[in-house]
Amino acid sequence: MFKKVKEFIFRISAISLLILFNQSEVLSIENSIILKIDNKIITNIDIQNEAKYLKALNPNLQSLDKNRIIKIAKTSLIREKIKEIEISKSSLGEIDDEYLDNVIKSIYKNLNFRNKDEFLTYIKSFQIDIATIERKLSGEAYWNQLIYKKFFSKLKIDKQKIKKEILSNKQTLNSYLLYEIFYNVEDNSKSKELFKKIEKSISADGFENAASIYSVSESSKTGGKLGWISENSIDKKILSKILNLQNGEYTSPILLPGGFLILFVKDKKEIKKEIDVEKELTLRIRSLQNQQLNQYSNIYFRKIKKNILINEK
Repeated sequence: MFKKVKEFIFRISAISLLILFNQSEVLSIENSIILKIDNKIITNIDIQNEAKYLKALNPNLQSLDKNRIIKIAKTSLIREKIKEIEISKSSLGEIDDEYLDNVIKSIYKNLNFRNKDEFLTYIKSFQIDIATIERKLSGEAYWNQLIYKKFFSKLKIDKQKIKKEILSNKQTLNSYLLYEIFYNVEDNSKSKELFKKIEKSISADGFENAASIYSVSESSKTGGKLGWISENSIDKKILSKILNLQNGEYTSPILLPGGFLILFVKDKKEIKKEIDVEKELTLRIRSLQNQQLNQYSNIYFRKIKKNILINEK
C-alpha cells in the first residue's frame, strides 16, 4: 500500500515544483505582510520570489505585464498556505530522500535538462537553494499523501474492462504532447463566461500563459504541461475529445468532477509497441487512479478553502 502511495505522490508531484528564492537578492526591499491565510503570512518578498520562480518554470510568463504575474504568484502562494494548514492537522508518513531525488529527476527531465548537474547550474543562476526545493517538494508530497489516504478507498477501477480494452488495442498507437487548463466556478451558470475569458487569454497570451493564469491544477506552474501521454493511458471520454484535433488545437471544456478541463494538443506522434498485457494493465490502472485522485484533490481543496480566512492587507 505504501508503494502505491509513493507512486501517486511521485506522479502528481513531478509536475508541481515550488521554489523559494534566496532572500539575499532582495534584502534592500522592505519586507511587509501582504496576506494572512489564517495564522500564516505572505509578504511582498514571498510574492516577488514566487513570481521569479514561476517565470523560471514557464518562460512564456515573461510576456505578461508585471501586475498579472504578481496576481498569479499570489494565487499560487495562497494555495500553498491553505494546503500547509490542512496538512498540519494530519498524521502522515515521512517523505524519504530517495523519493525527493526521483521527483527532482523528473522535474529536470521535464525542463529538458540532461542531468542533475545541469539542473543545479540552472537553479543556481536564480539563487535557489536545493534544500529549499526539497522542503517545498515535501510539502506538496504530504498534500498528495493526504489525498491518497482520504480518498483511495473511493476510487472506482474496473480491471476486467481495462484488460479487455488492452487486448483489443491496436499495436500502432497515438501519443499526444498535452497541456491542460483545469478550472472551476462556484456557479456553473457562469462557466461559459469564464471559458470566453480563457479563450481570449489563449488567443492573446498563448495556452501556457492562460494555464498559469486560470488553471487550478498544480501543472499550471509549468504552463499546464502534462507531457507525452499514450492514448492507452487516456480516459475514453477524454480521448474522444482530442482524437480529431490537429497540433495547436484545444478542446472545448470537458465537465469532470470538481470542474472543467481544457486540453491542448501541442504535438502528436504515432508509436509502435509490443503489448505486455500485465504491464499495460498496471500502467492504465495507475493512470486512472491518478486522474480520479486529482479530481478528489481539487474538490477537497475547494471545500477546505471555504473555511480558511484570507485577509489582504
